[in-house]
Amino acid sequence: MSAVTSSLSTDQQKKLLSFFGHVRLHLLYKASIHGFTAAAFHARCDKQGPTVTVAYNAAGFLFGGYTSKDYAQSKQAVHDAAAFLYSISAEREKPLRVECVQGQPAFIDESTGPHFGALVFLHGDQPAAQNNPSTSFNVEAAEMHGYDLVLTEFELYRVEDLGDLLPKPWRNIQWTSEKRKQLMTTILRYKPDIKTMNHARVLLVGAVGAGKSSLFNSINSAFRGNMTCQAMAGTAETSLTSQFRTYTIKVGKSGGAIPLVLCDTMGLEENADAGLNIDDIVSIFKGHIKDRYQFSTSSPILEDAPGYRKHVTLNDKIHCVAYVVDTCKVSLLSPKMLDKFAAIRKKANQLGIPQLILMTKVDEACPLVAEDLKNVYRSVYIQQKARQLSESLGVPLSFVLPVKNYCEELELDQNTNILLFMALEQMLNYADNFFENQVADDPEDKIQQEQHRSNDHLRRVSPKHDEHEVV
Repeated sequence: MSAVTSSLSTDQQKKLLSFFGHVRLHLLYKASIHGFTAAAFHARCDKQGPTVTVAYNAAGFLFGGYTSKDYAQSKQAVHDAAAFLYSISAEREKPLRVECVQGQPAFIDESTGPHFGALVFLHGDQPAAQNNPSTSFNVEAAEMHGYDLVLTEFELYRVEDLGDLLPKPWRNIQWTSEKRKQLMTTILRYKPDIKTMNHARVLLVGAVGAGKSSLFNSINSAFRGNMTCQAMAGTAETSLTSQFRTYTIKVGKSGGAIPLVLCDTMGLEENADAGLNIDDIVSIFKGHIKDRYQFSTSSPILEDAPGYRKHVTLNDKIHCVAYVVDTCKVSLLSPKMLDKFAAIRKKANQLGIPQLILMTKVDEACPLVAEDLKNVYRSVYIQQKARQLSESLGVPLSFVLPVKNYCEELELDQNTNILLFMALEQMLNYADNFFENQVADDPEDKIQQEQHRSNDHLRRVSPKHDEHEVV
């Protein structure tokens, strides 16, 4: 299936947004992809809250209607004082907005296409609109659509209120170079409590396009001191990552590796026969899949496969799972995708693997954060999305961390690095929880673990730096 993307131009989107306050538009339905039928429209658009329809015609008009009420096929006339019709065209400097006549119903909530009285879209399950005389909206057809009722495209967007900035952040962050250095030092000095371990192993799991590979590249860039692109990243309908990859991260161009290994996987997809297989994820958890194993969407890895590791140690296993979720798509996570996340969480819980959630693309999700990344914990919208993820995936809010990947930048940014380092610090803390739950068969091993904890505490409180210099 083709990728579902908006047909709005930058100028058209700007004019459409001018009708509202601080909002974000989420594309729910696109007729050329989902079908020019009322049934297809209602399957994706019912009970979505405030929405705006966007119709395109060959005459260059963009027109439609906004309602703050749900489509629910109630067969009732719905009153909505906030509803309006609109029209946008290149020839018109300002968009046309037509309010609903006071006391009149805004739309008819039927099983047909959107029915605003004056305009009925997807009329007769066709790529067309019907123009009617109406007591609800007084508008001339020529002004609305230039008498061209044949639709070249028809879309519906959910209108989400982004809110404003909170009076105080919901997490207190020190946005200073000292904080960046402190986080970096903590990460570099990390050492697992088990004597046979020298690193923590973290698995990145997420839907196609969530930003898993970009996250690794961003973390790698932050430690290298320059932009890197070691992991394949980009935009595509299917996962760009087709292999299981394990990545080490070096400090500087020729420095040593940090004590954390990031593992990247094929992206999750809605369909059961597409994307990463749940059985393969369990094999990864247990350490059975080797680096560069080529995933198959048709069947999970078999024990006699070349990429299967039969004999595993604690070093091969996954010690923490980080779910990577695109903040812009939190509200659009389908029941099938949520079911996949739930299935993975269940398997991880059974193996005692701690998990956290990384919200990527926070700057794309909220303009206030794009203006200043330090607004990330003051943004009402980002807080709402974090709470929604917490509830949808069944994890505490403290397990949800917003991050920003490097995507178009050519230089590193201190605030971006702070968010990335905070995420790494939590990964290491959670990996420690995994190690602490491991039962040591050798009593001598337990003694050495306690000695290591004592030594590690001394290292962390000492002002001296280790072999890595943090700048």
